Amino acid sequence: MVLIFMLSFLMEIRKRKKKKSLLLSGNPKLGKWELLSSAPSALSSFSFGIQPKVESFFGAKASCKNNILSLGAFKDTVDMFVERYKDKNISVVAGIEARGFIFGPPIALATGAKFVPLRKPKKLPGEVISEEYILEYGRDCLQMHVGAVKAGERALVVDDLIATGGTLCAAMNLLERVGAHVVECACVIELPDLKGRERLNGKPLYVLVESH
Repeated sequence: MVLIFMLSFLMEIRKRKKKKSLLLSGNPKLGKWELLSSAPSALSSFSFGIQPKVESFFGAKASCKNNILSLGAFKDTVDMFVERYKDKNISVVAGIEARGFIFGPPIALATGAKFVPLRKPKKLPGEVISEEYILEYGRDCLQMHVGAVKAGERALVVDDLIATGGTLCAAMNLLERVGAHVVECACVIELPDLKGRERLNGKPLYVLVESH
């Protein structure tokens, strides 16, 4: 159900952009709830309730996959992030494996920042620093190249969704350990019932869609 909603929501926004010249990226005051209200037919047709929570998690992952497969929806998603961050002096966009590698690079290119991949163990060559964390279905680890980020750089962390928040916390810890300033975390989807936002210790989080 989340998959159907995500596709319908984003495609409805794109259709309204074409038919009514709705400038999603041209109005910095256009927030996520105004975006949702601009697509009432997508909202009114679907329910967000999904149980159990693990089904919600993997359903949201599938939603992002289909967003990527739709050229128009993918472009609109990237454009909304770029509009938010183009004037925030971001110098590093840190993308979390794996879908952060898809959303992160176009955001980095458009904002003039460098892209830094945060990868699972044994994926990066050379010297790395590591951060272990607990996630929805076990334990994992993120790694980053030593020297990829310098002290004082302004970083944006990008992933497809936030569930329990463990992955985003690990990413922020990696960046802050080398002296970077994490400006914000950005995700396409949030699962607020899993309360991941509460684990971010007050760090700002920006999402395009909430799924309950």
